[in-house]
Parts: sequence; structure tokens; C-alpha cells
Amino acid sequence: MGRKKKRKKSTPPKRWSFNRKKRLAVGKGWIQNYDGQHIVRGYTKRYKVNVLCAITELKMLGVEISKEYEEAVKQTVEGDLKAKRLKKEQKANEAYLAEFMDDGFAFVVGYTAGGAPYGLTYEELDDINEEEISD
Repeated sequence: MGRKKKRKKSTPPKRWSFNRKKRLAVGKGWIQNYDGQHIVRGYTKRYKVNVLCAITELKMLGVEISKEYEEAVKQTVEGDLKAKRLKKEQKANEAYLAEFMDDGFAFVVGYTAGGAPYGLTYEELDDINEEEISD
């Protein structure tokens, strides 16, 4: 049996590592040859930049982009950031609350020297909630 040849890892295209100056220099020719309908999306995919960066650079290259489209993109990006931040906060809150919860306990006050948890059980919590509702 022969040895297996190592596969060479494919490297990403060089254009993905271009800085703005280089993208602007190369982008002029790309715009002239672009025949798609969504130039911002195409620029984003070609040079691996975010949408706001693509809009800025295309404007610098003389492409007209409507204010409505630019505002819509900004709102979408801000909304995505807010959603991501909210999800992160919720995950942190759940992790924080998990410290105080254990099997059978709604709220763990502490642990005995042997490591057994003590606190408020779900049944006790239900009883307290029922008493508050009936009052």
C-alpha cells in the first residue's frame, strides 16, 4: 500500500485581503464589467466586506446609491446588532439564573456541608402563588 498524498488546502482569493485603497483601485474595472442587478451585493461578495463598507466604497467610485436604500440597510444592520446584543444578554441571564436553580428547586439558597442543595421547591412556590391569587 502506498502513502496517501496530502491535499493542499485551498487558499482564499487574494482580493479578500485587499485594503480599501487596493479595493478602490481594482474596483473601477470591476464596476465596468459588472452586469448584475444588485451592485452592492455583488461588491460585498466579491471583496468580502460588509454592506455599509460596500456602499461607502461604491459611492467613492462614483456609483449612485439611493438614500432610501442606504437608510434601509443601516436600519437592518442596527436591528441585527440589537437582536444579537439582546440574545447575548438573555443567554447571560439564563446562565446567571441557572446558578440558583437545581433539580426540584425553584430557588437554591445554598448548599449543606455535604453538598446537598436547600431552598424553595417548585411545590412550595406554587403554594405561595396560589395563596397570593386567592387573597
